[in-house]
Amino acid sequence: MDSLAGMMPLIKIFFVFFCMLAGIRLKFGLGPSVLGGSAVLALLMDMGAYKWFHAASQGLMSAKTGWLVCLVSLIMVLSGMMERTGQSRRVMDSLTGYLKSPRLRLVFFPSLIGLLPMPGGAIFSAPMIKEAAKGLEVPDLDKAVLNYWFRHVWELAWPLYPGMILAAAISGMPIFRFVGYTAPGVICCLLLGYFFYLRPGRLPLKASLIASASETQTRGDARAALREGLPLIVAIGGSFGLEALLSVVFPGVPFEAGIVAALAGAILCVAFRNRGSLSIAREVLTEKKFLGLVFMIISVFVFKDVLGESGLVEELSQVAGGETAMIAAAVLVPFLVGVVSGITMAFVGAAMPLVVGLAGTMNLGDQLPAWVVLCMFSGFSGIMASPIHICFLLTCQYFGIDLYAAWKRIIVPCALLLTFGVAYFFVLL
Repeated sequence: MDSLAGMMPLIKIFFVFFCMLAGIRLKFGLGPSVLGGSAVLALLMDMGAYKWFHAASQGLMSAKTGWLVCLVSLIMVLSGMMERTGQSRRVMDSLTGYLKSPRLRLVFFPSLIGLLPMPGGAIFSAPMIKEAAKGLEVPDLDKAVLNYWFRHVWELAWPLYPGMILAAAISGMPIFRFVGYTAPGVICCLLLGYFFYLRPGRLPLKASLIASASETQTRGDARAALREGLPLIVAIGGSFGLEALLSVVFPGVPFEAGIVAALAGAILCVAFRNRGSLSIAREVLTEKKFLGLVFMIISVFVFKDVLGESGLVEELSQVAGGETAMIAAAVLVPFLVGVVSGITMAFVGAAMPLVVGLAGTMNLGDQLPAWVVLCMFSGFSGIMASPIHICFLLTCQYFGIDLYAAWKRIIVPCALLLTFGVAYFFVLL
């Protein structure tokens, strides 16, 4: 009985996450599911309605919540404007002539689209990889897995992804410091993608077909690439530069201010270049998926503050010396939520507050980067292995291939990605 009582904190937190996952699977939406999870947590911990409301209001009114909502809004506007005005496609058209290698052409456009944090963005790059594969006799199954995998190679280290921004905000790190810790994941993803999907022994291409495809290739246009890609240059370069400037000149200003300014500048670049951009921005900001994303962010911060007020973190830290709780929070929870939801924001919102809370309670602040990295690799491996990942479903549907056949091609690289994450965790420790 004593052992069962000692496991009660773990049982409680897994029950909370079970309720959240059930809500996601029943299509209640991410925001309502996470918010409902905070209510279940409050019920299990006998917080009462007043304490839950007080904690929830703190999460709702925090400056971090406001900054994150602002950042995500600007990112979604920029992505939507570039996609709907055709500027994203013009960027790619201007760069096509520089891609002499057929293998590089096959993965370049999915990788480039991966720099734009668009939900379901794989469907945007699928027609491009199909065009790049003309004359190369690439099977549809290979096109699908190439499109899916290389669409996501940057996600563990790209500072414009809402999931990365949310994770950095919850962990209390500046976004570029956070990215500095997770960046090796990009190299791992690229190497795994090459070995399993792109190397000559895995994807043979006939020499005659390669030559034919190269002859029809158009010339590159550097000026057009610079002109059309200016918004991305401003957003990315401005974010890095302004954060560095603020940290030196105005250290008291939140780092998010620099990213907000850079994104606003990028949006203005698109607006000056394309007519009708402002109406597109209004459409993006009033769409159901955008409003749902904002609600999801608010719900995550509510859950984070309710978790802190509930006392469950303190109870978890006492289980098996805290090690069992930390492993569950940093490996099992994010991987499970990632597989079931297929969404980065979901596993970050569910697991990251728990990891950060446990690390603080157990005086592991100096080890926090290692545990945060482990959480990110575990969750990302889960979403890439998820058969309900929206990009996976859309890619398989576009190329008309069997879901199970494509899923089998994804599992082993995902397992190796998780293995790398565990090894990297021990290096950071």
